[in-house]
Amino acid sequence: MTDMKRLLSTRAGDKSEAWIGLYDQTDGIRTWYWSLPGVEFNERETNWRPGEPSGYKTENCGLLLSNLIWLDVYCRFKLPFLCYDETNRTQKYRLIREGKTWQEAQSYCREKHTDLISGMKQLQDGELEEVMKSADNYSFFGLFRDTWRWSDGSSFSFRHWETLPNNERTNSVRCAVAGIDKEGRWKTDSCNQRKPFICYDGNLCLPCESSGRANLPS
Repeated sequence: MTDMKRLLSTRAGDKSEAWIGLYDQTDGIRTWYWSLPGVEFNERETNWRPGEPSGYKTENCGLLLSNLIWLDVYCRFKLPFLCYDETNRTQKYRLIREGKTWQEAQSYCREKHTDLISGMKQLQDGELEEVMKSADNYSFFGLFRDTWRWSDGSSFSFRHWETLPNNERTNSVRCAVAGIDKEGRWKTDSCNQRKPFICYDGNLCLPCESSGRANLPS
């Protein structure tokens, strides 16, 4: 998000959007991530209900039951959700009962707190167990999966979509475009389009000339 804010501050001249180093693989392999950047997902440390994740292509968001068991569900459902606030020493975890989609919940948590609850350290915290005693039967938390990969091979989980993209397999690779507007939200486009792009070598490089898809560092 720091890089996104730097990008918005430059406005990239009179350009409205630019390529970033995120692309959708054609093999359809989906990987689980935690919403909170810097928290790595570990396949050996999970708490799925037997039979989950169910494997449906469009069930790409995590649902936390009141007993802390996980399910995968549709991201478009409007459900309560759980936020994490790293700055609050007395109440790190917040149950928000207002129904929102997973993406709306993520945006809410990032704006008003830190992010959706993410990672086994938070999920195993006794303070969260106390919060869950008063929770509804289920709530969104910071688990999601997608087919998108960073061009430098990193597993960085940060996403800033305008709307969550459809993760079903497509016949052509899609690439991500960052909007140069007040929020800098991302959208997808065919990678053979020619657009300005953003390079990274420790500092953002702006503006760069238009091109087709390149192996952009992220």
